[in-house]
Amino acid sequence: MDPTPPASRRKIDAWFYLGAALAGTATAWADLRIDDLLFTALLVLACCMLLGMLRPSRPWRWVITVGVFVPLTELAAYAFLPVKPSGAQIYGSFLTSLPGVAGAYGGSLMRRALDNLRQGA
Repeated sequence: MDPTPPASRRKIDAWFYLGAALAGTATAWADLRIDDLLFTALLVLACCMLLGMLRPSRPWRWVITVGVFVPLTELAAYAFLPVKPSGAQIYGSFLTSLPGVAGAYGGSLMRRALDNLRQGA
């Protein structure tokens, strides 16, 4: 178990949530500039895997946090920027959370495996 007290852990987790939100926003920005859904999915996968490794408990929260900001940023870009993303690009951004699931749970599994190996040594 984590020896950190719960109140202190929540403060630390707040920074991770902020990082996840920034990662989702940056991923959407990259999708707007490059317009490649596969690259966007790879970025979401990498961000969720990193967050799953750093905070392995409840990895679904990283999928939701990163995954929500990708379509929200694209919708905001559609509303406020002069260069509009296409409708397919906005709808496709919802699909980027699927590789995020694999990344977050894979990162969590990798961290737990490394912790078990470290305890056995």
